Amino acid sequence: MRSNFLITYVKNEWVGKVEKGSVSIHFVAAALNGAMARGMEPAPILRKAGIDPALLHQPSARVTVQAHATLLRILAQLLDDEFFGQDSRRMKVGSFALSCLLALEGGGDVGGALGLLCRAYNTIFDDLRVAVRRDGRRAALEIAPTRPGHHLPVFAVETLFIYMHGIACWLARRRIVIEEACFPYPEPAHGAEYFVLFSSQLRFAQDQCLLWFDAETLSLPVTQDRRSAKNFLNQAPESFLVKYRNPDGFGRRVANLLRRRPPTEWPGADEAATLLRCSPATLRRMLRQEGTSYQAIKDRLRLDLARQALARPDLSIADITVQLGFAEPAAFSRAFRQWTGTTPARYRRGA
Repeated sequence: MRSNFLITYVKNEWVGKVEKGSVSIHFVAAALNGAMARGMEPAPILRKAGIDPALLHQPSARVTVQAHATLLRILAQLLDDEFFGQDSRRMKVGSFALSCLLALEGGGDVGGALGLLCRAYNTIFDDLRVAVRRDGRRAALEIAPTRPGHHLPVFAVETLFIYMHGIACWLARRRIVIEEACFPYPEPAHGAEYFVLFSSQLRFAQDQCLLWFDAETLSLPVTQDRRSAKNFLNQAPESFLVKYRNPDGFGRRVANLLRRRPPTEWPGADEAATLLRCSPATLRRMLRQEGTSYQAIKDRLRLDLARQALARPDLSIADITVQLGFAEPAAFSRAFRQWTGTTPARYRRGA
């Protein structure tokens, strides 16, 4: 029913088109493994989802969020498994919805809700267990194998972290910042995606599997109910394939403000606050409460625009540098490497 995520999502009014978002082909291939293990041919499944099977042989290919979401729904129904064969026991269709509804009974705060969610998942899965860990000012979502020496599939870890973090954000009605993400396997080929999926602070080949965040998050009140859960579940898995955003939040308002201008004309934070009719301190505070910042929003939009521009062979790196508002190509290259783990030139060759 659902799985991994957002890579881009931006309405790009500057270039006059809607960029609906995309997902790396690595996640598409991983989602198919469970069906292929049962002898199912991937090509008909992909075509039914509107995905060209030839893309499986193109490591740099991407598919739209909508196509990937359709694929996940198809696979969940074919396998009767919302975890796509990643555990010895099936996560039967409907289990996810029941788990979310159970979390709403968790006592009024996010910590209690996540505790109940973990209990639900631990009754569903055989090969792994999940928990909420507290350590001083930090807390973490933890995934661990139930058998010593057992290595969990990479896709299982990615998917379950997406499930749990997405539910936590929804429960609190705000984006919960992941301060650090630790994974028990070496960096995968698509590791650059983790920068957007999880955190800028990534650690691979670790002894434990953890998503760290501010422990105060656990005390936040649950702001959802069964009525809002219906809409959330009806939108799954799209509701997970894009990062949680409060449609009425300051983050969305800032993003919309910036999208109406080319990057070379983006206002500074103080000017943006004036345009949004609030003080700079209020803007900083509200963005912080939503788990983001003015700079982070600019970086995300610049990354989306950079990917679009690099897909156009008629634009040179120098042209893109100017369009995105960087002083020189070296500055653009440094920023792009920080965002994606690769250089603009390598990304263009791969694309």
